[in-house]
Amino acid sequence: MTDRRSEDPEYSAISRRRLVKYAGVGATLAAASPLLGAGPAAADDDEAELKSGQSGNSRHRVWRAGDHHVHSEYSGSFDTSTNPPKFIKGGDAVYPIVTNAIMAKNFGLSWVMCTDHGGPTHSKVNLEQAYPDLLRSRVLVPEVLQFWGMEFDAPALDHHTLMIPHHRDEAQQLFELESRFAKRDAFPNDPGRDTEAKMVEFLKAAKDMPRKPLVIAHHTSRSATGLGVYGQDTPREFRNGNNAAPEIYVGFEGAPGHQAGPLVGEARGAYGNHPTYGGFDQMTARVGGLWDSLLGEGRRWWITATSDSHVHWTRGGSDFWPGEYSKTWVLARQDYADIMDGLRNGRIWVGTGDLITGLDLTAGNSGKRAAMGESITVSSRGRTDVDIEIRFRPLVGKNGNGDRPEVRRVDLIVGQITGPSASLDTDTNPTTKVVSRFGPRDWRRQGKDYVIRHTLRNVEADCYARVRGTSTDEAEPLADGLESPWDDLWFYSNPVFVKVR
Repeated sequence: MTDRRSEDPEYSAISRRRLVKYAGVGATLAAASPLLGAGPAAADDDEAELKSGQSGNSRHRVWRAGDHHVHSEYSGSFDTSTNPPKFIKGGDAVYPIVTNAIMAKNFGLSWVMCTDHGGPTHSKVNLEQAYPDLLRSRVLVPEVLQFWGMEFDAPALDHHTLMIPHHRDEAQQLFELESRFAKRDAFPNDPGRDTEAKMVEFLKAAKDMPRKPLVIAHHTSRSATGLGVYGQDTPREFRNGNNAAPEIYVGFEGAPGHQAGPLVGEARGAYGNHPTYGGFDQMTARVGGLWDSLLGEGRRWWITATSDSHVHWTRGGSDFWPGEYSKTWVLARQDYADIMDGLRNGRIWVGTGDLITGLDLTAGNSGKRAAMGESITVSSRGRTDVDIEIRFRPLVGKNGNGDRPEVRRVDLIVGQITGPSASLDTDTNPTTKVVSRFGPRDWRRQGKDYVIRHTLRNVEADCYARVRGTSTDEAEPLADGLESPWDDLWFYSNPVFVKVR
């Protein structure tokens, strides 16, 4: 796809002075940061091979890394002593949109999205100020697909990604949704916007749009006070939202941003009340927990991993650059629509610290196979075995910390699909178990990949399978303290589904 506005002379004929200005941002950062240039984009031969298939209108789907939760200087503050409120750029995050795109490219990302905070009348700031800067950034860094959207002030909930499809009227589409439904956009404040009913109304309005956006929950347990003691975001709200718009409201961050917190003496992920586990939210990390509960209902509910980048940890923040530590990998062409399709349909795996650079999970039976986000139907007659294949690709070169991480273990996790829970508040799936753990002696090298094969015997009921892996020797991810995040790396797949008929 091509953004017709980016072809307009106003944007394509950018002055040499402006090009130098924006290029200088990246050059200055490169000179200032010892990490820059050390990431996979510079050192990983596999990444270079991956990039080679991304030019033009290639129809070939490969794993493409991205980040859908990044902040720019348009995450600002507001002076509400005036009417209308005055927007103050850089009040919370400080980098220009193009700087984030430059850094995303440097750390091997193919796609990225600025998700700036809202506020009173912020919908006009997005439309009139931020969007023109996004168009310029698309011209300056064309190698990275740059989505339009925001960190939506979700009614009754914590923040969410609101990703808008790439099309000519994308700016107007976001303006309509933000101005009508974002709980902080109204001025004066309107308490009626901060209700669960308003959230469901928003999702139904989004579902009825001809070009359907995506909504993904952010840092879902950041306000939780204990394990299974939730804060702003609850199992009931996720279920009600997904019921209202299953093709719009599709998941949550498995690994939240702010992962560099321990490097500056702060909690990983900014989870100050109850910690993350191996960098992952408790809703994802606990086997048989909320994520498995949702999957056990047959829901297509996916996890992602993001930077939530505001300010880099070497410059007073608690963040990594987009792609420096966390990546969301989507099986797609280098095309806006196909990447959104991959996110919508679960062709996703996530990882931290570039522990691996490729992951495939398939389930097979009688010559049929299904991959992440897909379903395979098997016969219930006779003995029904399902063959699982896990294929992962180790990092070649060094990660953003200059390390060469190694996978120490891979876990295969299986749970039954039993249908809707009796209670909307259910947050466990007692059928979900780690059915097998694999170490280096259990995988075999095939070309650039390692391959693990396992057979699920006598499958009698609908189920799903997912995998995770780690650089640690922890049987289950432990609650995070102030250890370096680079010493605690994990990857997670999204599930493949098995239907027994």
